[in-house]
Amino acid sequence: MTLKTVAAALVLITVPALSFAMCSDREHQAQSCAPGMTWDAVSQSCIAQTSS
Repeated sequence: MTLKTVAAALVLITVPALSFAMCSDREHQAQSCAPGMTWDAVSQSCIAQTSS
């Protein structure tokens, strides 16, 4: 194999692993909840919105 091929293979293997590692320690929210629903961080799901 040529050096360019080996370097490209290493980049393709390493980049996804690094992006996952940088993201794994963060809390994630749902992209969106239905109207009348809100994101609950404790249950990690959308719940009915209550008015106060």
